[in-house]
Amino acid sequence: MTDIPLLKVNDLSKFYGKRIGCRNVSFELWPGEVLAIVGESGSGKTTLLNCISTRLMPTTGSVEYHMRDGGYRDLYHMNEAERRFLMRTDWGFVHQNPADGLRMTVSAGANVGERLMAIGDRHYGKIRSTAIDWLERVEIDADRIDDQPRAFSGGMRQRLQIARNLVTGPRLVFMDEPTGGLDVSVQARLLDLVRGLVNDLGLSAIIVTHDLAVARLLSHRMMVMKDGTVIEQGLTDRVLDDPREPYTQLLVSSILQV
Repeated sequence: MTDIPLLKVNDLSKFYGKRIGCRNVSFELWPGEVLAIVGESGSGKTTLLNCISTRLMPTTGSVEYHMRDGGYRDLYHMNEAERRFLMRTDWGFVHQNPADGLRMTVSAGANVGERLMAIGDRHYGKIRSTAIDWLERVEIDADRIDDQPRAFSGGMRQRLQIARNLVTGPRLVFMDEPTGGLDVSVQARLLDLVRGLVNDLGLSAIIVTHDLAVARLLSHRMMVMKDGTVIEQGLTDRVLDDPREPYTQLLVSSILQV
């Protein structure tokens, strides 16, 4: 990790009328760091993720990103085209439902290749070769490159979505319940794959999950949310092994299986 944060979130809030989505959230994310945002359904964790990733406009606050040219940009002072380019190149977003992050009616190879074309690659042979390499990295046989995602299992679709997101060498990846809806054995295989890729590529990641076992396996640091507010944060093992807030203690005792 460097001594310069990759992402700075400052007093971020989102309100839906009188209802709180998230409130006064501030933190910094460092290069190579994985942050888990955990909490029960309705705690505000997905709202926060969507605000940070510019998928949802916050009510107040700012999100500053350290660009490749060395300067910081407030994401909400960028125009739409600049934000879209950032999402296609320097960021990834892994949805809980792979169908939300894939084009289901084009081939697996095209799903991966589209991201390469977004950064200017035009050589068909090179794009196909890179797509094959990434399919193999996420444990999909190369001979499935021309198959459409709708012919894949749920676990394969999620792995394809990961390949699509990582092929451009992003520095930051957002993951929204990446193992949700998968069988336990498929979850374990996917988690091992994600952990290996994050470590190998030196990625920063923000992972939203209700599963504290997922958070323990993947993250360095954890934030616990309740009613739109961050009530506890710290190193993941510290929060899980010695929770200080009564709500976190209840969450750990009722959900975490160790």
